[in-house]
Amino acid sequence: MSEVSERYKRLADAFADKIAAVPPERWSNASPCSEWTARDIVRHVVSTQGMFLGFVGRDTGEIPSVDDDPLGAWNAARAAVQADLDDPERAIAEFEGFSGRSTFEQAVGRFLCTDLVVHGWDLARSTGLDEHIDGEDLAAVRRTAEQFGDALRSPGAFGPAVQAPEGADEQAELLAFLGRHP
Repeated sequence: MSEVSERYKRLADAFADKIAAVPPERWSNASPCSEWTARDIVRHVVSTQGMFLGFVGRDTGEIPSVDDDPLGAWNAARAAVQADLDDPERAIAEFEGFSGRSTFEQAVGRFLCTDLVVHGWDLARSTGLDEHIDGEDLAAVRRTAEQFGDALRSPGAFGPAVQAPEGADEQAELLAFLGRHP
């Protein structure tokens, strides 16, 4: 397993744990992502796995509906990504991405892992789960956000930065930078 494969697995497991912990009555709760519910966050994350697989000519295959089985949908989508990360030839498949030439593994490390951390927080916030983000993950998301530069604020990515609360810790500062209200 590569470093990206291991990180993706760890973050995907954590996202699955959050999905499993959502009480059924909270799936329709509003999320920090404007106009999305908690279920919509999972729907977005599941579809993004398919989008990145599509960049290299692959897909998630048949997966359960997020409406009927959010955890099953997530587990199926992430299994497809993990399988490609764990296959050395598939991991280095190249494509022309948003910011130039990339490999599947590089894109997963840069984008999907960031997405799992940030949307994991979104899901936790919207459903009353533990919102803590590990310091190592905070640092990785910060580095990635800085690398994106202005593209970070492009449509469908992150919104404009908001003012962090007075005395905000590193997590709140980063989330505010990413357009969240911690």
